[in-house]
Amino acid sequence: MIVDSHQHLWTADYAWLADPALTRIRRDYGVDDLRRNLRDAGVDRTVLVEAARGEAAETTEFLATAAGTEEIAGVVGWASLTDPALADTLAGHRAGTGGHLLVGIRDQVQGQPDDDYLDRPEVRAGLRTIAAAGLVNELVVRVEQLPAVARAAAALPAGRFVLDHLGKPRIAAGTAGLEQWRTLVAPVAAQPNVVSKLSGLVTEADPGGWTVEDLRPFVTSAVELFGPDRLMFGSDWPVCELAATYRQVRDALEQILGGVPEAIFATTAISTYKLEIE
Repeated sequence: MIVDSHQHLWTADYAWLADPALTRIRRDYGVDDLRRNLRDAGVDRTVLVEAARGEAAETTEFLATAAGTEEIAGVVGWASLTDPALADTLAGHRAGTGGHLLVGIRDQVQGQPDDDYLDRPEVRAGLRTIAAAGLVNELVVRVEQLPAVARAAAALPAGRFVLDHLGKPRIAAGTAGLEQWRTLVAPVAAQPNVVSKLSGLVTEADPGGWTVEDLRPFVTSAVELFGPDRLMFGSDWPVCELAATYRQVRDALEQILGGVPEAIFATTAISTYKLEIE
C-alpha cells in the first residue's frame, strides 16, 4: 500500500493559474488524469488537498468527488481560519455528501504577508476550532513563517498539525537555503504534534534543472529532525508537473530514502489523517 498524502484537482479557470509562469499546468486536471498517474507510479490511495480556490464550494465539490472515487481516501478542504462561523462551516461539510472523508482544513497562510500571522488571536481561535472538530490543521507556509508554526503547535498540544512541503525551503539556494531552513524548521520538528510532508520539493529547487542530489540534504535532514513516523510522501501533483512527472517525484524520494519506508509511504498518512483504508 502506497499513500500519496498530497495531490490536487482543479480546472483551468482557477484564478492563480493566470500567472504566465504556470502555463504548463493551466488546464483541467480530473479524476481520470489522477488515475493514470497513480497507475504509472504504483500509488494506491491519495489525500486530495484544496487548490487555492478559496471557496467553500470547492470543499463541497471535492468531498463529493472523493465519495465516488475509491483512490481518494481523504480530503483536506479549504476554510478561512478567521471565519467566525467556522464550526458551523465544518459541520455543514460533514453533513453533506462525502462528509465523512473530511480529514483536515487548510487556509492559504503562505499568502499572508505577516510572518507572525499564526500568532493572531483570531487565527489561533480558528486553529482551536479545527482541532476541537477532530480535524488536522494543515499549514502551507513560507519558510519565514516557520517560527510561528512552532509557536502555534506548542500552544495547541492536543491538536494535530501537518506542515506541507517541509515548510518550503529555498532548495534552489543550495547550502544557504539549507542552513536557513534547518534553523527555522528544527523548533517545528521539536513539537511532537507536527507531521511534515516530503512534498513540493522539485518546484522549490530549480524547476528546469533540479537533480536528486539537490533534494537529498533536505530530505535526509527531515528524516533526522522529524523521524520517519512523522513524515509523509506527497507528490504535489499536478503542481509538480512544472518540474517533474508524478513518477519522477516518487522515484527521486525512493532513491534518496533507499527504498519505500512503510511509515513515510503509508502508515504515517493513515494514522495522521485517520484514513479508513481496507
